[in-house]
Amino acid sequence: MVKQQTPAAKVRSKLGSGLALLCLLAISAYAVLGPTGVLAWGDYQQRLQERKAELAALTEKEAALENRINLLQPGKADPDLAGELIRKELNVVHPDEIVVPLN
Repeated sequence: MVKQQTPAAKVRSKLGSGLALLCLLAISAYAVLGPTGVLAWGDYQQRLQERKAELAALTEKEAALENRINLLQPGKADPDLAGELIRKELNVVHPDEIVVPLN
């Protein structure tokens, strides 16, 4: 003997399957279109390349500053760099120098 389902049971069964399918579709859409999804991967790669270029520029600048710091160590300061900084920062010149304005 085959037991037939009532119309309400059929609707509940279809509704449960529909909700499960809807949840799977939502999860799949989020996996593809979400902020950490497959489509965002290309943007992450582009940002990574930009950050690497920025890091290389900052590393080069840091090395230049480190060199400048080493040239200004007390007791072994580079006389040319010290003279340049004195003229630039304190706005002074030696009495026998001639100043030529470039403006």
